[in-house]
Amino acid sequence: MTDYLDSIGAGIILANAEAFNFDFVPPRLVGRSTLQRELASKFTTIAQPEGSGRVVLTGPVGSGKTVLIRRFCEDVQRKFADQRTIRTAHINCRNASTSMQVVQRIVHTLDPGHPDRGLSIGELLNSIRKLLDRAASHLIVVLDEVDHVLRRSGDELLYHLLRIDEDQRRNGSVSLILISQEQVLDFLEPAVLSRLGQSNHIRVQPYTVDELEAIALQRAELGLVEGTWDFDVIRLIAEKAGPSGDARRVIEFLNAAVERCEFRQDGHSEPFLTIQDVHESSDLVAVNVSTKMDHVDDLSAHAMMTLLAMCRRLRKIPTMTMGDVSGLYHLICEEYGQSPKSHTTMWKYVKHLEHTQIIVSNVSTVEGGRGRTTHLTMPHFLPADIASRLEMLIPKRLRK
Repeated sequence: MTDYLDSIGAGIILANAEAFNFDFVPPRLVGRSTLQRELASKFTTIAQPEGSGRVVLTGPVGSGKTVLIRRFCEDVQRKFADQRTIRTAHINCRNASTSMQVVQRIVHTLDPGHPDRGLSIGELLNSIRKLLDRAASHLIVVLDEVDHVLRRSGDELLYHLLRIDEDQRRNGSVSLILISQEQVLDFLEPAVLSRLGQSNHIRVQPYTVDELEAIALQRAELGLVEGTWDFDVIRLIAEKAGPSGDARRVIEFLNAAVERCEFRQDGHSEPFLTIQDVHESSDLVAVNVSTKMDHVDDLSAHAMMTLLAMCRRLRKIPTMTMGDVSGLYHLICEEYGQSPKSHTTMWKYVKHLEHTQIIVSNVSTVEGGRGRTTHLTMPHFLPADIASRLEMLIPKRLRK
């Protein structure tokens, strides 16, 4: 029997799996327009026959360095296609970690059938010159995770690539882009650093929560069936990935939630991404709850009741307002036979919960621009689990 395979490829929620691939290059980058302009400023002459550019791009994992460069290279090739033939050799130096391997891959990008056995690096560099000259083309060499080559082979290859046109009939054959998580300028000899230019260093910062939300929203629009998700769930996923600032994490969390939603489809379930799909799709959430539950255990009785008010609502919906918290808190106080604390005291409880990262707040402007509303979410914990624990702890705390 193979009925269990029926869900594969059914596309109940997922319309385009490519949108969730880490190597996917979206048609438009979100949250990186300033960096794109800065990158373009380093290549102001590339449309000219002898123009070239040089850039060192550094930043933490998941900050979008590779996709930024891939988008740039594709855009440059398309925009200046009628002025200059521009080709790209994007080499992952984690896989090609010696100078010889890098040069071989550059040659094969230009001529897949080119022989490389028995040839020296100098001979291969000469082949690159001839291939570019024959095709009257310009080559953008991208060395991704370049620190792997620098550790194994030093910076001699960079020196030769930067001087590839020396004593040749033409200039502007090669542009060079180096990508790394590390400050690779510290690896370079003065002669290489001088040609590369310290001013050509661009530092990429981690994504903010709002930028992660924009990424998740873009992937949902590109990859999911219309009408199977809403903006509140997307925001929750972004806040879940927020502490990392890592675009891969937010894509992974969204994809895992989609897989969970697809998994529970049985012909009776509503084909819609829910808060439960977001939470239940990650074992990491449960680990966080168990390791940080001491924050909950240390709360006062009324702080616990405030948190319980939020948990009961956030089990069903991704976000709630302070007004929601106040109303539910009063109901829970009535449930336990307690007089509610003042609004100011309850607000202090909420701020403490935010400080301990049990909840996350997001302030937005009310439609029409009149006033601001605080929206509360619980992206890093399972509300149902915390609610069960609080219902056990609150009576004990009240008896003290």
